[in-house]
Amino acid sequence: MTLNKRIPVSEAIWRQLSNAKEAGMTYDDVLAEMLQLYNRKKLMDRMERVEAMNKKDLVDIDEL
Repeated sequence: MTLNKRIPVSEAIWRQLSNAKEAGMTYDDVLAEMLQLYNRKKLMDRMERVEAMNKKDLVDIDEL
């Protein structure tokens, strides 16, 4: 289902979106790709935080 909604953006942001848009892409495509990249980065950041937390709890085997 497609909803036609208006999202107010500054002219500078609109230009950046236009530059990101490749031939045949819609603004919906550009935003969907950006959100996918954002969500992947968020997941990677969370994974790195968990890994860092786990590392501080580890003890070197030579110390045992």
